[in-house]
Amino acid sequence: MKRVLILVIGFVSVVKSYSQEQELFSKKHYKGQFFTYWGWNRDWYTNSDIHFHGNNYNFKLSKVVAKDSQSPLGLDPYLAFSDLTIPQTNFRIGYFFKDNWSISLGLDHMKYVMQQDQVVKINGNIQNSGTPYDGVYNNSDIKLTNDFLQFEHTDGLNYINVEIRRFDNILNLRRFHLPNIDFNLTEGVGLGALLPKTNTTLLGNYRYDEFHLAGYGLGAFAGLNITFFEYFFIQSELKGGFINMPDIRTTRLTSDRADQHFFFLQTNFLVGANFKLGRGGK
Repeated sequence: MKRVLILVIGFVSVVKSYSQEQELFSKKHYKGQFFTYWGWNRDWYTNSDIHFHGNNYNFKLSKVVAKDSQSPLGLDPYLAFSDLTIPQTNFRIGYFFKDNWSISLGLDHMKYVMQQDQVVKINGNIQNSGTPYDGVYNNSDIKLTNDFLQFEHTDGLNYINVEIRRFDNILNLRRFHLPNIDFNLTEGVGLGALLPKTNTTLLGNYRYDEFHLAGYGLGAFAGLNITFFEYFFIQSELKGGFINMPDIRTTRLTSDRADQHFFFLQTNFLVGANFKLGRGGK
């Protein structure tokens, strides 16, 4: 993941340098404008340790493997209004407070699914659960079967975040007689809160699936934006970051919690628009 982010940053620097040397850079006046976009994402997660604790148990699972959950490609659900939140989606609205700088609020609706039936290490103890899993564990192997644990943030791993974004025009096609197409680079950093809806079944307890403020996230990204007629755009992004959730609800009992942290890598495909309110902007 670090290598990918280094390559992206290097690519951004090279393209900017080339654009300026070739005098293709065009000063754009975005100050006072708003933008919004909607799109879809694909995600990858590092393995993580997950600590579960409650009245009758306190144990940690090591290096748990998880993946995202992609909906099959098609008009439904990707373009069906009633099913817009079923795929992994991104929404953002922002404001340019300077010509090249914006602040924005967004929701990255990711999905995180623990891989079932994997074998991991377990440390800790389980008592009086009424299951065959009672005992003391010291770096033991355990298979994550359905009757022991199902664990996923599928509606979803909701990262609500504020970002500061830089936006630069790198290729204005007027000199090539294509006046209504601009190529732009955008990059930035952000932070925010995690509001997952965690779908969990643990040690025979009733399934729990409710929204809960669980932690925070940090991220950085770089992207390529193609704008048509100054108002409409398509955009691709590569985002990486860190998620820490120290307070995950796991059952209907408020004493039952879990905590985990991991890194993520996200690719986004987005469609959006630039607009002004009133007489703002230039």
